[in-house]
Parts: sequence; structure tokens; C-alpha cells
Amino acid sequence: MSKDLDEHPFKWKQFSGEIILWTVRWYCLFALSYRDLVIMMEERGMSVSHTTIMRWVHEYGPQFKKRMKKFLKKTNDSYRVDETYIKIKGVCRYLYRAIDSEGNTLDWMLSEKRDQASAEKFFRKVLKNDYIVKPRVIGVDKNAAYPPAFETMKKEGRIGKQSKLRPIKYLNNIIEQDHRFLKKRVKYSQGLQTFGTAQATIEGYESMHMIRKGQIEHVGRHDVIAQKKFIEKIFGLAA
Repeated sequence: MSKDLDEHPFKWKQFSGEIILWTVRWYCLFALSYRDLVIMMEERGMSVSHTTIMRWVHEYGPQFKKRMKKFLKKTNDSYRVDETYIKIKGVCRYLYRAIDSEGNTLDWMLSEKRDQASAEKFFRKVLKNDYIVKPRVIGVDKNAAYPPAFETMKKEGRIGKQSKLRPIKYLNNIIEQDHRFLKKRVKYSQGLQTFGTAQATIEGYESMHMIRKGQIEHVGRHDVIAQKKFIEKIFGLAA
């Protein structure tokens, strides 16, 4: 078993796994700052610094998706792909995101550039997931990088010859609305300082967003208790 998915993910930690997961889950799910969580922990009789909580997010945020992937429901074959900008230490970077026509998240990718190579890399990342259905149609905006990237995917046999790319702006309204969850979370992040830590933090945001949407088998969209128990289960804290 790989190091990041070992059987004892909280070994040598000062706090229990339940407390760490509670903190990371709430940070990734709600518009809270690290200092907000420090206060919430103090009210529960626990003293922890905001930098410790930040390290927990950076360590465990990326593990959410890795651990939950095999429990994800299948998506449909109508994709919506778009990118939004994220500032990292004042510099604009690009977050590529894809959802299906029902709003289910397919995948995401933080990129330093917004070009054909980045679009191709993102398509490959999406298409290698076991829980996605190969696209019948992909809706995109007018970004000139998408058509050649799409044709490359066809030539490589990653998508079918009958698949279509639709660069029509209104088709992507659903994903532009979905960006709002991430933008709101980033606003309260107290500033993303490096590409690596931004990537780790966004992994946590997006993974919790998927769980909240109801993309986990047998875990309801509005069943917060089941969602909490599911997270504990994939980290080995519950049967």
C-alpha cells in the first residue's frame, strides 16, 4: 500500500483522526478561515494553531479523492469543460474543471498556463478516471485551445470518432455556476502562497464538493451524517 494511503494515516499525530478529519472537512466544505477553526476548536476545549490546521489540509486534502474514487457513481456522457483563474501569491493561474450535464464533477487540474498543451493534459486526466463515461459531446467556451486538443484526443483514440465538441457559450452556464463554490472557498483561504499548496488545498475543496453533490454510492446528497461516516470509513476510522 502506498505511503499516502497507508493503514495508519494519523500515526504520530497529536490529535485523533476524528478531530483532524472534522477540521479538514469543515475547512474544505464551508467558507471558513483557518483562524475561524482555531476559535471553533477552542470552544471545544482544544488548542491548535492555524498553521497546524493548514498543514492538515495540505496533507489530507489530496487524499480525499484518492481514497473515495472507487466509491464514485458513474457520470454521464455529456461534458461541460471550462477554466477559471485562481490567484496564487498574486499571480493568476488557471483551474481547469469538468462536470457532466447533471452537475457531477468529472475532474479538475490546476495549471500555470492556458494553452493547447494544458487543455490536452486536462482531457487526458479526465478520461483516465474509471468513474467517467467516455464523452458523446463536450461543451466548451470559445477558447481556441480546445478544438485542436479535442482532435488530438480523437487521433489518440481516447474518445470516439462520433464524439462532438460544441464551443457554444450558453452550454457552459452550468459549470460557470459551479465555479462559484470554489471561488468562494478560495476567497476565505487567507491567500494561496505556492502552486503545490494551492493544488493540495483545491484537491480538498473539490473532493468535498463531490461528496456534497451526492456523487458517492449510497451516500445521499443531503445526508450529512452519512457523508461524515463515509469520510471516516475511507480513512479507516469506522467499520
